[in-house]
Amino acid sequence: MAGTYQDETTVEQPTEDGFLTDRRVKLAGLAVALTFTAAILAFIGYILLEFVDYELLAAVWPRFVDATLLVIQIVVISSVLALIGGVFVGLGRVSRTSLTQSIATAYVEFFRGTPLLFQLFIIYLGIPQLWPASWGPFPATNWSFAAAVIGLTLNHAAYTGEAVKGGINAVPDGQMEAARSLGMSYVDSMREVILPQASRNALAAIGNDLVILVKDTSLLTVLAVPEIISVFRNINSNQFDAWTPIVLVSISYLVITLPLMRTVRYFEARAEWGSGDEDDEDDESNDWLNWGDH
Repeated sequence: MAGTYQDETTVEQPTEDGFLTDRRVKLAGLAVALTFTAAILAFIGYILLEFVDYELLAAVWPRFVDATLLVIQIVVISSVLALIGGVFVGLGRVSRTSLTQSIATAYVEFFRGTPLLFQLFIIYLGIPQLWPASWGPFPATNWSFAAAVIGLTLNHAAYTGEAVKGGINAVPDGQMEAARSLGMSYVDSMREVILPQASRNALAAIGNDLVILVKDTSLLTVLAVPEIISVFRNINSNQFDAWTPIVLVSISYLVITLPLMRTVRYFEARAEWGSGDEDDEDDESNDWLNWGDH
C-alpha cells in the first residue's frame, strides 16, 4: 500500500477561517498530552514526598511481595484452567447439536450475566452448605484458595469461550469443508485445521481477558484470601495510613500486569508477523514469477 496516499503536507487543508490545520491540531493534542503527563508526575511526586511513610513502607513491603506471589499463583492456575474450559465452551457454542449449543449458551449467559462477586459467594459459602452434616466437617482445608480458583476459572472460561467462538467463526467455512473432503474427522479437522487459526484470531481477546483476571483477584478479599487488596485493607485499618499501602498496591499490580501486557503484545505481533510473513512469501513468489520481466 506504500505510495497510495499523498504526502501529508500536500493533503493538509485549513478550515474556512484558515486558523485550524492538521498540523496545529496535532500540536494542540501534543500540548494537552504533555500538560496532563506533567500534572500526573507532579501529583505523584507530591504524594511520594509528603504522604508516604518510608519506614512503614520498608516494614510492610514483604507482605505485599507474599500477596503478589499468591496472586500470580492464582492467576496462573485459573488462566490455564479457564483456557482449557473456554475451548470446550467455544466448541459447544459453535456446535450444530442444539442440546450442546444450548448448554454452552446457558453457561455463558449465567457467568457473564451475574456479578463475579455473587458467583464467588455461591462457591465459597454455598458449596460447604451442601456437604451433609452426617459426613463430618467439610473436608477442604484451604477452601478460600480453592473457591477463588474455582470461581475465577468458571467465570473467565465463559469469556474465553466467547473469544474462541469468535475466533472459530472468523475462519472461512471452506477450511472445514476442505479438511472434511480430505477424509479428516470433525475432531481432527477442529484440532489440526480450525483451532490453530482460531487461536490467532482470538489471541487479543484472550490476552485482554487475562489482564482482567489479574484485576478481578482484588475481589478475593471477601473470601479472606490474603491477596494484595486484603493486605492493603489490613495495613490501612491498623496504621491509619492510606498512601503508603496505596503505593505498594500500585507497584504490586503493575509488576504483574506490565510484563503480562508486553507478553500479550509480543504474541499478537508474532501472530500478525506470521500473517505478514505469508504475504511476504507470496510477494517473494510473485517476485520470482516476475523475475524474467526485469
